[in-house]
Formats: sequence, C-alpha cells, structure tokens
Amino acid sequence: MCGKHRYGVTVMATVGDENDPMIGDRDMPVPAVVARPDPELDGAVLLPMPPQDGFTAEDLDRIPDLPPHTELIDGNLVLVSPQKLFHTFMLDLLVMEMRSQTPETLLACRGMTVTLGERQRPEPDLVIIDVEAYEGPNGTSVTAESVRLAVEVLSPESEVRDRGRKPQLYAQAGIPHFWLVEQEGDHGSVVYVYELDPVNEKHTNVSVQRSRLKVDVPCRLDIDLTRLPRPPRAKN
Repeated sequence: MCGKHRYGVTVMATVGDENDPMIGDRDMPVPAVVARPDPELDGAVLLPMPPQDGFTAEDLDRIPDLPPHTELIDGNLVLVSPQKLFHTFMLDLLVMEMRSQTPETLLACRGMTVTLGERQRPEPDLVIIDVEAYEGPNGTSVTAESVRLAVEVLSPESEVRDRGRKPQLYAQAGIPHFWLVEQEGDHGSVVYVYELDPVNEKHTNVSVQRSRLKVDVPCRLDIDLTRLPRPPRAKN
C-alpha cells in the first residue's frame, strides 16, 4: 500500500495504521525500500515496510535517504514538519549562549538523536552532553547516560510529543534536566524548567522563566530571551 505524504515523502506502509500489513523480517541486513516505476514518485522518499515488532535504533542509520531529523519513538518513524522561524531563532540563540557559557566538561549539541533503548531514539531540539561522549564529527547519536539536559522548543506539529511522550522517555532514561520552550504572544517566549524526580521517574517543574533565563544546573547559564530577531514594525 502506498500513499503520498504531504511533504513529498511516499510512505509504503504507515506504522500503527489499522491497514498496516505489519510484515517485515528482523534478520534483513538493511530495511528494504520498495522501488516503484511510477513517474509521480520521482524525487520522493520511499519509506520501508515496518518490521512486525517495529524499527530499532540501529535502523535509523541504515535506512537510506530518510528525511533530516527523522526520529524513532516506540519503534515508529516520526517525520519532522517545517518549523516556524521562532523555533529556528530560539535554537540559534540557545546554542550560541550555551556554547559560550558552558564549562569545558560539557558540550551543547543541536540535531543529535539520543539512543534511549532498542526502539527509542528521539531527537531533542538541543542537548547538553558530557564532553567525553563526543566521538567526533561523524557521530549521529549519544547515549542517555551522557545527556545532562534535553531541550524541546514547542512546534504546532510536535506539541503532543514535546509535552507528553518525549519528556516521559527522557525521565525514564534518567536524563536529569529538561526544558520546554514555547512562544508566548507575538514576540515573547517562556521556558519551563524541569528536574528529574528519580524515585518516580518524572520531571518536576522547578521554575517558569520569561525574558531572562537563569539556572545553576546542569551548569550556570544566563540567557537574555529578548534577543530574538523582531520585524522592524515590532520595534517601534
């Protein structure tokens, strides 16, 4: 069964769909991508049939031509939709400030997946990791044990995952700090800061910060959230 994704990705089978044939072979060396001589599919990405028990974290590196920032959550491939400029500008600001303020023992990384388990490999918008976990420019993932902070910048298409399943996975994996960042009004932003309750495996909100973000863990950071670009008409 073949259907076109609205962003030009052709899905050969939808994971979790009631019509999903749920066929596959975990022994195959690389998940097979079905080729179709359909001219309408030129330039589209063909996703493989999902194995019966779902994809694994290793599959994410082996499936050819996956769209950038594809995640694996509960064995399902999750494709990322185009983001608003707020998402881009906020991440640019956070990465720039973190890299200038973090100590030498920590490293801020953007666009890096975190392998949490056999069928869990989400991609936080931003992570701070132990510098020892950096294996060079060809790395594609880090382990949960190396992550000090995971950050999600809320987007309309990912709101359910960013508020629900992904923080749950981060907490269960023992990631000690989590931030949820969202746009507030036309030009403002708000950061919800969480710390892990290791007994209950849940993150607890410890502060809500606007205009200026100041924390002492996982390291001391002081970030002016008002430095996001604004359209000229909004500056008057």
